[in-house]
Amino acid sequence: MSAFFTEEDSVGAVNSRMGADINPRLREVMAGLVKHLHAFTKEVQLTQREWELAIDFLTQTGQICSGERQEFILLSDTLGVSMLVDAINHRRPSSATENTVLGPFHVTGAPEREMNAQISLDGKGESCLFEGRVVDINGNPVPGARIDVWSDNAEGFYDVQQPGVQPKWNNRGVFTTGIDGKYSFVGIKPVSYPIPYDGPVGKMLAALGRHPYRPAHIHFIVTAKEFETVVTHTFVGDDPYITSDAVFGVKQTLVAPFERAESGQTAWRSTFDFVLTPMGFHHTS
Repeated sequence: MSAFFTEEDSVGAVNSRMGADINPRLREVMAGLVKHLHAFTKEVQLTQREWELAIDFLTQTGQICSGERQEFILLSDTLGVSMLVDAINHRRPSSATENTVLGPFHVTGAPEREMNAQISLDGKGESCLFEGRVVDINGNPVPGARIDVWSDNAEGFYDVQQPGVQPKWNNRGVFTTGIDGKYSFVGIKPVSYPIPYDGPVGKMLAALGRHPYRPAHIHFIVTAKEFETVVTHTFVGDDPYITSDAVFGVKQTLVAPFERAESGQTAWRSTFDFVLTPMGFHHTS
């Protein structure tokens, strides 16, 4: 290994500079990063101008970030990295409910509601009864499971995006299962909407010929004592963006039935069971 930087041994030159007593995990991660970054640069024969454009893109991405907007997470989402990290860290048995991305619009402290309560407070949209059970991987009901739910309104906006326009806590609520593990509430059939596309990530998507839309979905966080937390969505299967989600959040097992209600007080009905994995369950890669 040369003491000087060369194109042929660029990885060795950079990684050899790390100190002897640094954190072992930091060493592993940074060595891998340098290895793959240099391999990418060599594979595509990156030009000086292209590298300058990349630096400018990352600079703009940081400059648009604020307390209300995290463009780097959006970048991670649209490149599929958020979903990949989530998949690696939430490997579960095939019978268990799969995770997907949290999204930027979760709010802690949503009101506790009684089963069958109405969470849509603005009177807009097609009403939908959401119901099902929370069970373990053996099909046994899980009592005391908390289901934190939130969705957009009929115009594709979350309440936090329209303060003063939408009622506070619109399309949000927390429900706790009883001994039978069942849940039910009334919301609306969700609609598709675009992620923010007025910044660098939006320009990247346009340059790549990609749209910014997410297919219609409703968010859930399901927690229960002695079980792994599930952060997930259920999706409307006939949505035009179901196979081209801008953030790659759709998994086939999360496509839920949305059926026209033959009778009752809602226009739609969606039934979905959440299957929880016990803490400490052995996962294989």
